[in-house]
Amino acid sequence: MSAVFLDFGSVTRGDMDCSAMERAISPWRYYEDSSEQEVLERIREAEVIVSNKVFLNRAAILAANRLKLICVAATGYNNIDLVAAAERNIPVCNVRGYATPSVVQHVFMLMLNLARCFVEYQELVKNGGWQASPFFCPLNYGMQELSGKTLGIVGFGELGRAVAEIARAFGMQLLIAEHKGKLARPGRTAFDEVIRQADFITLHCPLSQETRHLISRREFELMKPSVYLINTARGGLVNEADLLQSLSTGRIAGAAIDVLQQEPPSHDNLILQYQPANLIVTPHIAWASRESRQRLLDQLAGNINHFYQRKSFNQITDALHQ
Repeated sequence: MSAVFLDFGSVTRGDMDCSAMERAISPWRYYEDSSEQEVLERIREAEVIVSNKVFLNRAAILAANRLKLICVAATGYNNIDLVAAAERNIPVCNVRGYATPSVVQHVFMLMLNLARCFVEYQELVKNGGWQASPFFCPLNYGMQELSGKTLGIVGFGELGRAVAEIARAFGMQLLIAEHKGKLARPGRTAFDEVIRQADFITLHCPLSQETRHLISRREFELMKPSVYLINTARGGLVNEADLLQSLSTGRIAGAAIDVLQQEPPSHDNLILQYQPANLIVTPHIAWASRESRQRLLDQLAGNINHFYQRKSFNQITDALHQ
């Protein structure tokens, strides 16, 4: 048996323990990354293929002569041609729930940085503003607390629920958004009402045709001028041009994003050229704590073990019917 990890560099910098993977199947070939041209040759004789973001198209799947299992080293699986895999009866599995603590902590790190004007005060100290202040405590920027504020959560799966739990510990009030355009179920609030009422809005829904540009000019115009938007989900959920317009005109107070529509971004990306401190950008690292990445590898190993032992594993079974 042999296995190939096509973009191992996306989950490690030499700091991961691969022993569970090695016990599940051997030998492994670990590639830092794989171009479209390299994929065909690298997977030709593999029984198990692991990919984080490398695309496995129809040609690749049909060319892998010994292929038995495709493992996605992520929760999202839009980089796999599921139809082609199904035609060959090749199961596809993903990893789930591995990054929850990492993502949730990143969400609140971003929220607190915005609420406490962390970036502004760091710059003030570096530029001598504290040293020149007549008072022991310069109050140049208006900080606020999370307690008592309303947090709107858009997407209430595992991540949304975990965010809600921590938000309660901060003393925040919660609004759980119903799907956009749908009547609110018990325990949910209509999407537009969440957008109107929330002091902070955090996105935790998948990217699909229905959710692409979920937050655009219309939604920004509904928001309070004091609102902060947090996006650690997918860049395509937010219209980036409308976000920049809303930030630069004061339509919203600020935003913190960990994801962009194009990743890695181009050097001329307008989001990255925006200088004011009311926008914080991190490079898709919310998920990427060392502990989270180790859980990812261990869950991959578990999927492979269970597949060969004919036990239940994280097989994607409903994607073709959505």
